[in-house]
Amino acid sequence: MMKRRDFIAASAGALAAPWALGATELPKGIVKIYVGWAPGGGTDVFARIVGQKLSELWGRSVVVENKPGATGALAADFFARTRFTEGVNLLMAHVNTHAISPHIFKSITYDPLKDFAPVVMVGATPHILVTSAKNSTGSVKEVVEQCRKSPGKISFGSSGTGSVQHLAAAMFNMAADVKSIHVPYKGSGPMQTDLIGGQIDYSFDTMTAATAQVKAKRMTGIVQTRLQRAKGFPELPTMDEQGFKGFDVSSWYGVVGPKDMSRDLALQINADINKVLALPDVVTRFDGYGVEDGGGSVDKFAAFMAAEFKKWGDVVRTAKVTEEG
Repeated sequence: MMKRRDFIAASAGALAAPWALGATELPKGIVKIYVGWAPGGGTDVFARIVGQKLSELWGRSVVVENKPGATGALAADFFARTRFTEGVNLLMAHVNTHAISPHIFKSITYDPLKDFAPVVMVGATPHILVTSAKNSTGSVKEVVEQCRKSPGKISFGSSGTGSVQHLAAAMFNMAADVKSIHVPYKGSGPMQTDLIGGQIDYSFDTMTAATAQVKAKRMTGIVQTRLQRAKGFPELPTMDEQGFKGFDVSSWYGVVGPKDMSRDLALQINADINKVLALPDVVTRFDGYGVEDGGGSVDKFAAFMAAEFKKWGDVVRTAKVTEEG
């Protein structure tokens, strides 16, 4: 017979998180989500939001462990090489770690499609073609005209060689048949400082990083890079709408497990993260970061990862992007 105080505690828990009823049975041991970036970045923030909700759902702690370095590849390499013997171990996969960097950096030895078990897409954020608010450019057509008038002189900043910003600029060069200068920085912060100051001309910055500066009118958003307009910028046209048909660039995030994770466990965790991503407060927080299109099946995420790996491999080879920049 349940004691009254136990009944009250159980009832309070159910009221606090009624969606958590019928929690998944998981292997015993610590639940960890590995993140290849330092605390505070987008990948880390999204891992912690998901981790907190999974903790409520599963009734056990979910630990986020940061292993920053090599644009996420350090953690991905560690995860691919480690044979986990207990607990539940997950990795936040990212477009850099699983679609771009393996095509560029010789030091990466893991196979992004064979050395991990896809679990679920967490979401994707668009990029925004931005310039200083002091710059009068208002359309991507004007940017193309500038590049054609001054070939090899218009500069595009990025958060580093091999970053999505870098590859988006390379895609733009190919699609518009122009030449521009790539200027790599160590992160979006220092790149934005020079962009706002006029030291560089443009950047395909992440919506997550660029939003505050665009809203504060220090930077101007010209166009966004996914096929559909993001909820956070409904007035900003897409590259596709501006004549760059099929131009689709995003920073995406997903959860993967070790390659020997059972199909049943991957399906269980997939179902639970889908529940988390549907929670109204999570939807609201993700909308604020421009994160959309999370959720879906294990197979959908696996197919998406394979398509992204091929797409960015083609861009790297065609644009002749190397680790030297």
